[in-house]
Amino acid sequence: MNRSRLCCSLALTALLALLTACASPGALLQSDLTAGCASLAGRTIPASKISLPSSGATIDSAVLMAPAAMVVAERGPSPAAAITPATPQHCKVLGRIAPLDPKAPDIHFQMNLPTVWNGRAVQYGGGGFNGTLITGLGLLPAARYDQPSPLALGFVTYGTDSGHQNKPGQPPQAFALNSEALVNFAHASYKKVRDVSMTVMRMAYAEGPTRIYFFGSSEGGREGLTMAQRYPDAFNGIFSRVPVIHWTGLQHAGLRDGIATMGPGWLRPAQVKRVHDAVLAACDSLDGLADGLVSDPVGCRKRFDIATLRCNGVSADDSCLTPPQEAAVRTLQSPLRFGMELANGQREYPGRGPSGEATPSFASTGGWNAWWLGSSAPSIPPQQGNGIAWFYGAGAIQYFYARDPAVDLLSYKPDTYYDRVREVSALMDSTDSDLSTFQTLGGKLLMLENMADYAQSPYAGIAYFESVERRLGPGTVNTFFHLYTAPGVDHVGTGGPANVDMLQALVAWVERDEAPAALQVVEQNAKPPFAVTRARPLCRWPLVPRYRGGGDPAAAASFECKP
Repeated sequence: MNRSRLCCSLALTALLALLTACASPGALLQSDLTAGCASLAGRTIPASKISLPSSGATIDSAVLMAPAAMVVAERGPSPAAAITPATPQHCKVLGRIAPLDPKAPDIHFQMNLPTVWNGRAVQYGGGGFNGTLITGLGLLPAARYDQPSPLALGFVTYGTDSGHQNKPGQPPQAFALNSEALVNFAHASYKKVRDVSMTVMRMAYAEGPTRIYFFGSSEGGREGLTMAQRYPDAFNGIFSRVPVIHWTGLQHAGLRDGIATMGPGWLRPAQVKRVHDAVLAACDSLDGLADGLVSDPVGCRKRFDIATLRCNGVSADDSCLTPPQEAAVRTLQSPLRFGMELANGQREYPGRGPSGEATPSFASTGGWNAWWLGSSAPSIPPQQGNGIAWFYGAGAIQYFYARDPAVDLLSYKPDTYYDRVREVSALMDSTDSDLSTFQTLGGKLLMLENMADYAQSPYAGIAYFESVERRLGPGTVNTFFHLYTAPGVDHVGTGGPANVDMLQALVAWVERDEAPAALQVVEQNAKPPFAVTRARPLCRWPLVPRYRGGGDPAAAASFECKP
């Protein structure tokens, strides 16, 4: 073909492509929305559109959903999880990303494409060991119960199962025996789904989003921090709530703390309540108001001594603690030190408490009874009725680190699995303090630690924030990363004022350069109309709320954030 004919051919190809694009507007820009949405089903996304190795993605179904009213269930693992907020008309897309390893599971995802789009997207993080598809239809972490969901506000929302599905009769950690599934859970699946979502949005709206956000709590909080650290150009704004940030430390602490309560070390619920009451007696009024909340748990660490509850040697009832029980509490509150250097130079995991020991949860008892002690002393093999920390930590040791379900948990030592522990730490731990690229690209990060959290240590998040300040300088960190703490609140958001609209705060910071100021957290009834029972200012670390000495104790204005 001569040069003239080649040029004509290229020009014709470009013209045809332009005409095709003009004749095929985005699926949700067509007049027939039902047909437009359905046209997404069966489409594929090539592996070249996904920045990490995969075998491409497929949209399995796409259905136009009618608007739906709010649904509030009687029970759930948390108040927020029991609430399904109202949804607008949207195209529900289900799909999967195929692995390279034929033995590895697919990564499943759900996208919700509103027919009235505001040009933005929110990716939801997971929880626990994942294995359940995150729909993107629920409330965001820490959100007020009475506020609209992101989808109702016009955001595209989406989530994933992180690349595996839980199976009946199988421990939730078993997937980690497959290397690709483990890498997907660690970090890869969230970036892959993010990349696929960008292509699907272009299919639906003929353009990509102007801004994209990530919201996650617990494991999802770790995922958010991981995105900022590993993929700093993927999201404009990230909210990380109660993140399991130092993952290797947390799982090994779960093992250690569980072993401490075996046999005579286990505490009965009445004894937990005794500890809780003693902590309140020592520390509740330090903020100027006795209201059932320890506003300064860091100060309380120096003030409260578990030895004050030691049995006198004559009696050993629920009013005191025996030496093994006292030793178990000291174990929980002490750092776990490693004989090796983990990812990013980490060598220890911080202890937990005091405060919130007997915090009531939405679905069952909370505090120590749910997270640490369970309804009975830890068993081997771990059972669901054990404390969650033992069930999770022991399972992680079996399947992530030892890679042996039959490993002797009582004699397990990290040093015996030195190389594997360091390998998993490099995959799972979100402790890299170098957020300079995320900051340079204009990313904004909000983190919230609940200070009565026994699912993970809030002091791990505080230590991470301070490590970023040491690396980048407090002045630089102040321009893109804020840490907040909520006193008296447990992992799932019960026990005190815990709800705040972080979406609008993050959007304002990202899009209008308006840094969050004067944020408030509220405590609400878990049933409509979700009445607010009390409020507090949400203080930036290291400040804590203190009562002004007058005014309504249930009003945020009666408190100020002070050192």
